Amino acid sequence: MSLDPALRQRIDALLHAHPVVLFMKGSPGAPRCGFSAKASGILSSMLPTYASVDVLEDPDIREGIKLYGSWPTIPQLYVGGELVGGSDIIEQMAGSGQLHALLGVPAPDRTPPAITVTPAALAAIGKAMADVPAGVGLHLSVDPQFNAQFQLKPVSGHEIVAVADGLKIHLDLASVPRARGIAIDWIEDARGAGLSVRNPNAPAAVKSISVQQLHERILAGAIDVIDVRPPTGRAAAPFPQPHEVLDDASRARLEALPKDVPIAFICHHGSSSRRAAEHFRDLGFHDVYTVDGGIDAWAKQIDPSVPIY
Repeated sequence: MSLDPALRQRIDALLHAHPVVLFMKGSPGAPRCGFSAKASGILSSMLPTYASVDVLEDPDIREGIKLYGSWPTIPQLYVGGELVGGSDIIEQMAGSGQLHALLGVPAPDRTPPAITVTPAALAAIGKAMADVPAGVGLHLSVDPQFNAQFQLKPVSGHEIVAVADGLKIHLDLASVPRARGIAIDWIEDARGAGLSVRNPNAPAAVKSISVQQLHERILAGAIDVIDVRPPTGRAAAPFPQPHEVLDDASRARLEALPKDVPIAFICHHGSSSRRAAEHFRDLGFHDVYTVDGGIDAWAKQIDPSVPIY
């Protein structure tokens, strides 16, 4: 199967316009598959900006890029117009330092992070690793959203190795700065048993705020409000206080706000606002709220002139 000439020109133009292009599923801020999340997480740890193409939004590019470089899977990284490879190759090159050299960034800091492991966690891990064959080690990855994942898999030799009370923990380079100072424990409760990770680097959790508290902070000029409802909802019951609207036109500008700005997200009942708040938390915002009860609660408890729909 040959690549349509017009589509080849489109891809050529993309690669000529940007020195680094990642073809992925989703975006760096919201990847939509694990492989894309891994690739974009590694790149984002090295570069402040790079071009990304969401192939799920463009079926022609999704199929065409596979033919363009004779590479059958997504994601795909191009640097200087040349195909580098997919997520596994990106991870391997990052671990060896080759990707840093290719991108022209400083050599990686290979200082192992300080990690604390409780006796209970050490005992549980030791039991799980009792029959692990030679060459297999305990790997810890921490993604850009600070989600931690443990795996038993072969050791490549490029990992950073942290040692805690004799336990070797292998990490990829992108995970190292996110893992500094974490504490690993073994928890057993009504939900079951498993490893628990406390990460001091993770941004604070999304907080709930009542409409009364929101009203007080608005009057004090101490919070920004973002309405995440669709146009029909905003038209049915406009939020009467100063606020921003989250839509395609405003998203990039709002995501670029200073990360310490207090932000409260409001929707109809409180569900959509939490999803939006979690997204902004994952982008690094530190003081993020979701409004309990949404515009309905505002109408019932603060301003009865706002319609209920």
